[in-house]
Amino acid sequence: MPPTLSPGEIRDVNTRYHDVAAEHYDSKWGIDFGRVGQEQVIAKLRKALGCEPGHYPRSLEIGAGTGYFTLNMLGAGVIGKATCSDISPGMLQALSENAQALGLQVETRAADAERLPFADASFDLVFGHAVLHHIPDLGRAFAEFARVLAPGGTLVFAGEPSRQGDHLARVPKRFAAMLAPLWRRAIGAGRAVDPQHGGGDAALEGVVDVHAFAPSELSRAARGAGLGEVRVTGEELLANWFGWTNRTLEASAEPDDVPWAWRVYAYRGYLLLQQVDRRLLEPRLPPAIFYNLMIAARKRPT
Repeated sequence: MPPTLSPGEIRDVNTRYHDVAAEHYDSKWGIDFGRVGQEQVIAKLRKALGCEPGHYPRSLEIGAGTGYFTLNMLGAGVIGKATCSDISPGMLQALSENAQALGLQVETRAADAERLPFADASFDLVFGHAVLHHIPDLGRAFAEFARVLAPGGTLVFAGEPSRQGDHLARVPKRFAAMLAPLWRRAIGAGRAVDPQHGGGDAALEGVVDVHAFAPSELSRAARGAGLGEVRVTGEELLANWFGWTNRTLEASAEPDDVPWAWRVYAYRGYLLLQQVDRRLLEPRLPPAIFYNLMIAARKRPT
């Protein structure tokens, strides 16, 4: 079992882990800042909101990482002035470099989600992707999100692991781990010297994720902060099983030994199964069964 850490230690571990992970983060997760990336991000927003996203003049991303959500939203014209916060200076440096390469303007700020250094009612949209599960005190963080939201403003978070979905995801991971030696032999790959390549300090990986959620827990956190119109949905089931199988296999091999054809297959297969999930499964199955949860809410107008 991972060690029990204090909230302060969890924040410190997350900072160090993500500083190390920043250099290879985009390549590890196949992050795209072109048409495909924009379509992925807008589709996630659409699902979370239950409608087409509007235009948000002032946005704040929590745990912005290397900019996957903010930079794609800027490119799609969904947001105007963009502010990106993250506890990791290394991630913010990578984000700034990505923004410069894309010719986009963003403001970056190293910040703890539980103590945001922004004035009340500063933003029309507060959002994040795969960040809530890293935050020790979720109630305090949601109170901060609500504080910096302008009246009538929107909150959206996506990519949060569901407790049941996370449990189900262990099946393909275990299967892939058993299959890995045969897979490496078939593609002619050597065993990874550093199986955590691109993933941060391996000694820290087991403690940076501090939550997996039931849908009701996310709803309570939002309502407890005074937010309304709360909506929790799920995404990715088949795509998640496929993705974790392939990522587990790839992590077992030296990165340079993995053939390009395999990477193309894994990437395109993941996108295809995302469409199957979106069209067939997500509208019909309960949110808790999916790997990722999404939450949207609004701050009541004054």
